[in-house]
Amino acid sequence: MTTGARLATLLPRPSDWTRADLRRDPVAGVMVGLVALPLALGFGVSSGLGAEAGLVTAVVAGAIAAIFGGSRVQVSGPTGAMTVVLVPIVAAHGADGVLVVGLLAGVILIGLGCAGAGRFIRYVPVPVVEGFTVGIAAIIALQQLPAALGVSVHADKVLVLAARAVAAWVASPAWVSLLLTGSVIGVILVVARLRPTWPGALLAVLVATVANQFLDLGAPTIGHIPSGLPAPHLPTVPFGDLDALLLPAVAVAALAALESLLSATVADGMSVGERHQSDRELTGQGLANLAAPLFGGIPATAAIARTAVNVRAGATSRLAALVHALFLLAVVLVAARWVAQIPLAALAGVLIATAVHMVRVSSLLALARATRGDALVLVVTATATLLFDLVTAVIVGVLLAGVVAIRQTALTARLHTTPLDDAVPGDHRVEERALLDDHIVAYRLEGPLFFAAAHDFLLELSDVSDVRVVILRMSRVTTLDATGAHVLADTIGRLEGRGVTVLLSGVRTGHERVLRGLGVHDRLSHERHLFATTPEAIDHARLHASRTEHRPADDTVA
Repeated sequence: MTTGARLATLLPRPSDWTRADLRRDPVAGVMVGLVALPLALGFGVSSGLGAEAGLVTAVVAGAIAAIFGGSRVQVSGPTGAMTVVLVPIVAAHGADGVLVVGLLAGVILIGLGCAGAGRFIRYVPVPVVEGFTVGIAAIIALQQLPAALGVSVHADKVLVLAARAVAAWVASPAWVSLLLTGSVIGVILVVARLRPTWPGALLAVLVATVANQFLDLGAPTIGHIPSGLPAPHLPTVPFGDLDALLLPAVAVAALAALESLLSATVADGMSVGERHQSDRELTGQGLANLAAPLFGGIPATAAIARTAVNVRAGATSRLAALVHALFLLAVVLVAARWVAQIPLAALAGVLIATAVHMVRVSSLLALARATRGDALVLVVTATATLLFDLVTAVIVGVLLAGVVAIRQTALTARLHTTPLDDAVPGDHRVEERALLDDHIVAYRLEGPLFFAAAHDFLLELSDVSDVRVVILRMSRVTTLDATGAHVLADTIGRLEGRGVTVLLSGVRTGHERVLRGLGVHDRLSHERHLFATTPEAIDHARLHASRTEHRPADDTVA
């Protein structure tokens, strides 16, 4: 591919808007905007630059990423993970330091997109992702303790900050802020459980604001918010500070790339037929991070929670994310003076509830049940995130996952005298051609199926065409970890979503536990799509294919 053709794939095109639904997309955009408003305010405050910085980021970065990003349904803006990285930068270098970091990170992201680095996200293991998500959630919650307790303390390390906040509150207890924070958390969690489509955070913040004003509770509020976007300005950071800001810029770019591509992957799994363009996503996030800090915002990334709300609200195109940004702009222009009255304790409650929702207990339990190595990687990554920083945590997690995977591979390396597969004596290719005539394809998986190898061939299976049944022969898989099982489950889901039945044969006893942990084994067993040997699977596949050929189009086969 030529350089010109390569760059053309990273630019917007008319086809980006062909799937826009003028009825569903605007509604989805407003729904996301209602959810994003309190989060943008909270993350702006949490970053140290104020609530207006969060709003500006959601408007500017949200609009640019919607137009230039690589996913049709992705929503971008300020996130908790990014504010964790920004707090020490703000403390050391102020707003201009954040501006320089954002500009440098934007350039780095655009360079990564042009270099085709998006494909490397597949090599980050699932336990590492879950581990630093848990660590980020803990940091976000601990950062909110001063506002939640109504005390004013400062510290560079989040654990020290939390300890000082608790000590200050014990010395002089103040119940108003604590009650507001607790009430907001309770409302959000209850609404999310009973009415998940409602903007629970916005409702809780509205109630807390009204109560603080009319009952004269005296809880500290956000304060002044400009009723409009500030004029763009360039930084005044001396060139001598660039060396100190380069490493934080790399950390911001790495986090933006990681979180955005993970969010896009989640969006793909939630949307039928959605496949994001990873390199274009990096470029779009780079442009968003170039623009947002110029207007007083902070570095941004795609937001998994807001993207999920967008998809669940029925978004079909980029129009929904663009409407979300325009909705927040309207709030800035029309309702800034009312937004300024929101209590800081209420925003603390929103962020603590967000942290609670970030921790998916079912995923953690599944990883803990998968292998001890995966559980170890998760715990170490989460601990490193809490004690050090996100980039260090990801590096430590990936290295540890590599050591665990290599160890697993070494333990399973054996020299066996293996007889020919009893499924097909003689020439296997002849049998495979006969199966193809029946619209059946059989694949034999060999060797280790772990995080670095799972994607390379399993994702290709989701593109098979003119096939009714796929048989995956697992008897020669030597290693299976949580990431390999996760990709296998995703592949099966994609195939079955297109009406292709998937059968597994020869699953080893040691691998059943990993598949059970992610629910793959039990579901296939319930559907009677698990077989001890390949001949049994082939017989069932032929029966299934023949029944599919003769059944009405709207029938299903058990």
